[in-house]
Amino acid sequence: MTKGDVDTYQENGQWKNRPEGNDRASSTHDTKADAQEQGREMAADRGVEQVIKKQDGTIGEKNTYPRSRDPRDIAG
Repeated sequence: MTKGDVDTYQENGQWKNRPEGNDRASSTHDTKADAQEQGREMAADRGVEQVIKKQDGTIGEKNTYPRSRDPRDIAG
């Protein structure tokens, strides 16, 4: 992850967002959808990548903000 990328993950039954380099989560949510939305806003504001993890901790999705920074040259 690039410095400051936002990690969206589940811990102790709660979904959380933590920018890389922080020791603690910046936001806590009851649902994954709420955490993803907040994490997307955080990543877009910072111009970094959001890494969304599954319940088992594996990476499920990565989104780069702004899109022009995305190293992959594919639509979507």
